[in-house]
Amino acid sequence: ISLDYVQIDRSEIEETGEYDLEGLFIRLEHAIASVGAKRVVLDTIETLFSGIPNPAVVRAELKRLFQWLKNKGMTTIITGEQGEKTFTRHGLEEYVSDCVLFLDHRISEQVPTRRMRVVKYRGSAHETNEFPFLIDEKGVHVMPITSLGLRHAVTNKRVSSGIPRLDAMLGGKGYYRGSSVLISGSAGTGKTSFVAHFADSACRRGERCLYFAFEESESQVMRNMLSIGINLEPWVKKGLLKYHADRPTIYGLEIHLSVMQKMINEFKPAVVIVDPVSNLNAVANNANVKMMLTRLLDQLKLDRVTTVLTILTQGSANPESTDVDVSSLADTWILLRDTEFGGERNRGMYILKSRGMAHSNQIREFVLTDKGVNILDVYVGPSGVLTGSARLSQETQEKAKDFVRQQDAQIKQLDLERKRKAMEARIADIRAEFKTEQAEVEKSIKQEKLRQRKVSQDREAMAKIRKAD
Repeated sequence: ISLDYVQIDRSEIEETGEYDLEGLFIRLEHAIASVGAKRVVLDTIETLFSGIPNPAVVRAELKRLFQWLKNKGMTTIITGEQGEKTFTRHGLEEYVSDCVLFLDHRISEQVPTRRMRVVKYRGSAHETNEFPFLIDEKGVHVMPITSLGLRHAVTNKRVSSGIPRLDAMLGGKGYYRGSSVLISGSAGTGKTSFVAHFADSACRRGERCLYFAFEESESQVMRNMLSIGINLEPWVKKGLLKYHADRPTIYGLEIHLSVMQKMINEFKPAVVIVDPVSNLNAVANNANVKMMLTRLLDQLKLDRVTTVLTILTQGSANPESTDVDVSSLADTWILLRDTEFGGERNRGMYILKSRGMAHSNQIREFVLTDKGVNILDVYVGPSGVLTGSARLSQETQEKAKDFVRQQDAQIKQLDLERKRKAMEARIADIRAEFKTEQAEVEKSIKQEKLRQRKVSQDREAMAKIRKAD
C-alpha cells in the first residue's frame, strides 16, 4: 500500500495560465508502480479543484482524470461532497463514474442514522432502495431494508417451550422450529418469565440463544428469574446464552436492525428472543417498527431460527390489540392477562392462534412459583371458571362436601356391616336350635327303632315257646 498526501490551500497559490493534473498523474503513476497497485482511492476529489474558479477547467480535468485511471486498468474509489440539488459538488462525477454510491446521515427524533443508496451501477443489477449501515470496530456493516420475501423453508420439527403444560396445550410438542412466537400482555403478567423458560430449555438442549433486551439489563433479568427458580447465569458462562441490552433510543430503528443482524450472523443462535418489541416505538412509528420486524423475522425464518417476541399491551380492555401491529407476523400468539375477581388480580393465559397445529382453546390460570411457571387445571364452579382465592374457597367447600359425603358413606357402611353381623348371629342361633332339635329327633327315632326291634324279638321268642306257626 502506498499513501500520499497533497495539501492545496487556496490562499497559498495563485492561478496563472492553464491548469491541469499532469503533476497528479505523475505522482499516481509512481505510486502505482512502486507497489504494483490494482486499486486507487482519492479522498476527496474536491481538494484537487478547490482552488480553481473556472468550472470548465474543472469539468475537463475531471473527465481526463477518470479516463486516465480507466486506461491504467485501476479500480478507483473517489469520494466527493454533495452539491446543492446534485449528488456531487461539480455535477459531473456521477455521470463519468461506472458506479455511484450516495451516503446520507439523517436525524429523526434526535437519533442519527447512516444510509447508503446505489444510484447507478453500469452492467450490473442492483437494489435501488436505501441501506442503513453501521460503522464499528470491525468495519462497515450493511443491512438491506427490503424484505427477503416469503422464500423460507419450513420443518415439522418441534422445540419445547420449557413449560410442559404449555407444550401440552400446543399439541403436546411445543413450537415449530423456525417459527415466530408472540407473547403479549399488560405489565406484570409474566412475559419475561415465559421467555426465560424458553431460553433455559434451549440451552439445556445445547442450543445457542441470543436475548435482545430493551427494558432490563442482563444482570437484572438473571436476578429476577432466580426468584422463580430459573438460573440463567451458567448458560451465559458456557457461551450458550448471550444478552444484548440497550435502550431503544440509543440508535435509530435501522441501526438496531443492523446491530441485531450483525450479532445473529456472528453468534449463530438457534433461538432469538426480543423483549419487548413495543419499546421500539420510542424511536419510530408503528408502521416502521412493523417493517423492521418483518425484515428481521424473514431473515430468521430463512435461517430456521425460532424467534420469540414479547409485546406490552395497554390495560385489559382490549388485550388482543397491540401497540405494534405485529400479530399477523406471528405463527403462534400467546396472550397473558390479569383477571380481577373477589378483590384480587390473578394471571391467566390462552393461545389465541398457532398455525399448523391443533391447540387448546381453554383459558388457563397460571401462577409464578419458586419452580417457575405453573399452569393450573381449569376449575369450573357454579358461576363459571374460578381463579385465585375464589378457586381456593370453592375447592375448600367442595373438599368439605366430599368429606361429609365420605363420612355418610362410612356410617352407612358401618350400619350395613352391623346389620349383616346381626343377621349372621340370628342365622347362627337358628342353626344351633335346628341342630339341637335335629339331634333330639334323631335320638327319638333311634330309640323307637330299638324299641320296635325289641318288641319284634320278644314276639319271635314267645312264638317259639308256643310252637306257633
